[in-house]
Amino acid sequence: MSHGANARPAIFLDRDGTLNEEVDFLCDPEQLVLVPGAAAAVARLNAKGIPVVVVTNQSGIGRGRYGWQDFAAVMSRMGTLLALEHARIDAVYASPHHEHALGEYAVPDHPERKPNPGMLLRAAEEHGLDLARSWMVGDKAIDLEAGRRAGCQVALVRTGYGSGVDGSTADLVAESLPEAVDWILARWP
Repeated sequence: MSHGANARPAIFLDRDGTLNEEVDFLCDPEQLVLVPGAAAAVARLNAKGIPVVVVTNQSGIGRGRYGWQDFAAVMSRMGTLLALEHARIDAVYASPHHEHALGEYAVPDHPERKPNPGMLLRAAEEHGLDLARSWMVGDKAIDLEAGRRAGCQVALVRTGYGSGVDGSTADLVAESLPEAVDWILARWP
């Protein structure tokens, strides 16, 4: 699913457990702790001009545990922490949908909720990304499946929930995001 000759490959990152330490229903910026080396890893991608896109399920919003403003505050704090190491996220996509959500977000199998590939497909459309040459990096089977269904290569990190996930379907299994980024960059197109 290339979007023209100018489509660029990107790195899609899950947020919780991949970029930052796993915290159930993270909504307090003070609880945000980046995975060691993650900021420097993102900076290495930025330096190569590779778009870095966060794709995150946020059922806590859909369930009424916290709001979009709380999510924005956490992402703002992440931006601050990344900037300290000259790193940045180029785009963020979040799905509040869940079968147990409230109101409009109560959609059992919403196209944007991972393992569905909707957030990656929308990012590719909006930013001119070449999914076939891109990578999805995450700590859960749903991250791998979403990436695979979008046509990306997929990497499992052993941080977050990753230590308990079967990595046999992944193109790469790495201890953490920095290791995954080093491996991907060594083979970048």
